[in-house]
Amino acid sequence: MPFPWMPHELETLATAGLRRGRRVVRPLPGGACEIGMRRLWNFASNDYLGLAADSRLVDSAKTALSDAGVGSRASALVTGRTEWHAQLEQSLARFEGQEAAMLFPTGYAANVGTIAALVEDDDVVFCDRLNHASLIDGCRLSGAKLRVFRHTELDTLERELSKASGFRRRLIVTDAVFSMDGDVVPLCELCDLAERFDAEVLVDEAHGTGVFGEHGRGVCEHLAVENRVSVRVGTLSKAIGTLGGFVAGPQTLIDWLWNKARPQVFSTALPPAICAAATAAIEIIQDEPELRAKLWRNCEFVRRELMKGSGVFFRSDERPLSTGSQKDDQERGADLKKTPDPVAWCGNLVGPIIPIVMGDPEAAVAAQQRLEERGFLVAAIRPPTVPQGTSRLRISLSAAHDEAALQNLVDALREVVPIP
Repeated sequence: MPFPWMPHELETLATAGLRRGRRVVRPLPGGACEIGMRRLWNFASNDYLGLAADSRLVDSAKTALSDAGVGSRASALVTGRTEWHAQLEQSLARFEGQEAAMLFPTGYAANVGTIAALVEDDDVVFCDRLNHASLIDGCRLSGAKLRVFRHTELDTLERELSKASGFRRRLIVTDAVFSMDGDVVPLCELCDLAERFDAEVLVDEAHGTGVFGEHGRGVCEHLAVENRVSVRVGTLSKAIGTLGGFVAGPQTLIDWLWNKARPQVFSTALPPAICAAATAAIEIIQDEPELRAKLWRNCEFVRRELMKGSGVFFRSDERPLSTGSQKDDQERGADLKKTPDPVAWCGNLVGPIIPIVMGDPEAAVAAQQRLEERGFLVAAIRPPTVPQGTSRLRISLSAAHDEAALQNLVDALREVVPIP
């Protein structure tokens, strides 16, 4: 038998509560799904605006299917870039307020390919400890010297930048919204440091695009630092509801990536139908800000209900992070982050990602199963996705959920999770 060590190692994972399994999930309308003939409210999805099943995206994909077929037939550099790809790149560039944009087969490929194209052996890259795996892998694969910092402790970044003057290039890499904690990077302060020490900033807006900002461009727009960030990476697979990754920026940057980003150069291009659907989604995000407003009403409803009687309260001394217009944010005034709490039953609450930290992986999995018994699909997140001792439930909210589903979720959480 090949790999005779595997059965034992798989058993070790199972004993530690870390072995993953697979199951078939059937999406249903209204933020629901079906697993094993059971209907569940889906609070584990990244479909933040409920666009993945929108009929307008489906119709656009059907048109492209009839026109161009299923596959793209080659990499974008050979013959895989159709008019549907070009149209999506133009739409993304306009949406992001940039000169140009470039598509990748996945968000993972966008991060790995872009970072490795920008820095190499003679350079240094500064990576947040809680960045997504694709950002961390891109930093490692680039060959640049790697320095790690925490976005909650920027004095470490400042210290490392002060020692990096001898490197040819300096690149700071960060998520805009951290996918496991849901908190937002302090981009204004980070950009201040980058400018002070002659570094470039790359921001992954995977969980920000379509969600944050007056026009939905992400955290960079919301915090008014778009012109201070050198590279903005995004994904099509979350709020945009389709598949793929992209980079938007100056034409020179896109031309450089077109020649140097290996995951894009050597991957088959996205299917044309996906590009058509994503283009339709971008139009909807621009034309219908009420979708984003609905998402944020849902976020605030769940946050408010969870806070009742929990001993956790909102702060009013920090920057507001809700995503209506900037004027509305200023008028609302209250920050959406929770204060530090010794029980630490959940992380920073600033958007549609709400973590409830349980500690042991077994506890997180057991809570997930109890929620499923009550009709709710919530993800149990365990190491190595999160650090040891921080296994958690991660609640993901969507504009597709109605208030009844949200209230039922809160009630179920109070039954399942020992919220103080």
